[in-house]
Amino acid sequence: MSPLEISASSIAPTARAWLTNTHEARVLHIFDRACNLINERREVLSVVTSQIGNGPFNLVIEDEILFFEHLNIESSTFIIDDQLTLGDLTVNTANAQLWCPRADWDMLHAQRNNILHQIMSLRANASGRSNLWHREEIASSVFGSASLHSDLLATTFPQLPFTNYQPLLSNLSSALASADISTAKAVASKLAGLGQGLTPAGDDFIIGALYAAWIIYPPHVARTLAEEIANTAAPLTTSLSAAWLRSAGRGEAGILWHELLDALISANPVSIQGVMEKILAVGETSGADALAGFTSLFIYWGEHRQNL
Repeated sequence: MSPLEISASSIAPTARAWLTNTHEARVLHIFDRACNLINERREVLSVVTSQIGNGPFNLVIEDEILFFEHLNIESSTFIIDDQLTLGDLTVNTANAQLWCPRADWDMLHAQRNNILHQIMSLRANASGRSNLWHREEIASSVFGSASLHSDLLATTFPQLPFTNYQPLLSNLSSALASADISTAKAVASKLAGLGQGLTPAGDDFIIGALYAAWIIYPPHVARTLAEEIANTAAPLTTSLSAAWLRSAGRGEAGILWHELLDALISANPVSIQGVMEKILAVGETSGADALAGFTSLFIYWGEHRQNL
């Protein structure tokens, strides 16, 4: 195809810093609507279309293109001033609007009891198998009991014997629910990288749990928990998954999670259902795995408070 010049509509601070500080980069992954780049420090930048939208290390372009039509895994990359060139695609970043990936954790922490109530209500209604879920087993996975039944493990680790990993998922949620950072780090080091794909299921579960921890605990406690766990898990997994883990450690999340948190605050079941459907559609099981981590920690935390 002939060279194409397009403009970026928005950019995350981490993505802006990546463009400013990168001297060497290569193409890491190519998808229809996204392209991941990695630099000399193994930091990841995701160039995505508006269909995917804002994320903690995303550069969002205005045009709806198919990346594989413009570059391949061997394509050269150049960064000159406000232009990023990938194969025959040039992205102008000068007018990109800065997007903040950090949620308002202070406000969410103040609403943690209401959010727990919303999650417990959804859990109680899951037995009805509403159209919230794409697959029946995901309903059991995300809003199963706090003991994490085999349904959850079968969905999260379909290629592995679930009995080997149930204690890890349960122990991570339990440790985080009691702010036991040493145990949580030890468990996270065993979960990191477990599962298949570019973001293994164990990592996705950790990421969802970290989002919950940012809500459950005051900022100074949540920051310590999230950073320590992210820094423990990130070196043990893929480059892309490590980028997501480190972002969660900083309290950063993608646009769909921002929408979910807003929906939980609004206490509107229809809004919550709509956003969860979008998250569940992310990846093969990535969205479901992250939701499982998020809701599991809230359920464990709720039960932990009752037992104090």
